[in-house]
Amino acid sequence: MTVSSRRSKSASDSGAHPRWSARVTKDSNALDLDESVFTWKDPRRIAHSLKRSAEQSHRRKSEPYRSAMSMLTFYINRAGDNLTAGQRRVLEHAKDELRRLFGRESAPHRRST
Repeated sequence: MTVSSRRSKSASDSGAHPRWSARVTKDSNALDLDESVFTWKDPRRIAHSLKRSAEQSHRRKSEPYRSAMSMLTFYINRAGDNLTAGQRRVLEHAKDELRRLFGRESAPHRRST
């Protein structure tokens, strides 16, 4: 038996199930996200939406700032190369706006796109 024949078929191979990361973003148990929030073009609107969701949630395990920033970072990291440079820039600016809304110090950008 070869290694490839022993490998189990993953959900992404079958195409029948969405990836777990898409499911987390869509059906987060911690935050009730606005539909398609990460596709919006306005960083301020994205940040306000995430802040509102995090502050209204009673299911999150950490403080609202951390929950909101974690969800945004999770989406950016999981989208990877599928995220256009323009949308990545919007989401990075949304991080800055989220820091501002929560009164946190702004961190310098590590990646230039």
